[in-house]
Amino acid sequence: MTQRVSLYFVAIAAVFITTLITANIVAVKAIPGLGPLGPVPAAMLVFPISYIFGDILTEVYGYARARQVIWLGFGCNLYAVLTFAVAGWLPGAAWWTPALQASYGQILGATPRLLAASFIAYLVGEFANSYVLARVKVATGGRHLWLRTIASTLVGQGLDSVVFIGLAFGLQWPIIVSQWLLKCLYEAVATPVTYAIVGRLKRAEGLDTYDRDTDFNPFRLRDAPEAP
Repeated sequence: MTQRVSLYFVAIAAVFITTLITANIVAVKAIPGLGPLGPVPAAMLVFPISYIFGDILTEVYGYARARQVIWLGFGCNLYAVLTFAVAGWLPGAAWWTPALQASYGQILGATPRLLAASFIAYLVGEFANSYVLARVKVATGGRHLWLRTIASTLVGQGLDSVVFIGLAFGLQWPIIVSQWLLKCLYEAVATPVTYAIVGRLKRAEGLDTYDRDTDFNPFRLRDAPEAP
């Protein structure tokens, strides 16, 4: 029997994955932070959106479906990185100068250490975010959406920042704390948008999933979301 896939679910998953890949590309540029927080990667403009849409996936469709999208995002990002690497290794055309090659490497190239740190931080942060939101939703009986979106972001974004900065550059706490605070502020400001999208999706899909008996093993991909 063919399983129906919701167009809304596909759209949310597409935004999540596009945001993730876009953030990794623009992360090479630093932009001013807020006041004393110092410069931050340009990825700060879009990366927190992946957490917002991760919250939406878990809130509406449940942890099991969010888990599938998290791994799908990981695979798509890996594919993009490998494509950038292969294109960089290939010989350039006659007009492709060493300066152009150097610029390509600066923007789309990355050291194995940075890539490993990014991939590990992504998985740890996203799964922690989804897990906390799902657990808090059950504990509160589905009340106080703002509480679980912000709580999950505090944990997920905190772990993401610690793991990435720690593995890539060492535990530089001022950088970790500044990025964590900005990401959490982003989530808080976006709370009305999250409420609007979640409400619209729940009505359109007829879903409000509660992960009461869900297997939270991040490596188990075949679980179906539990009906409320």
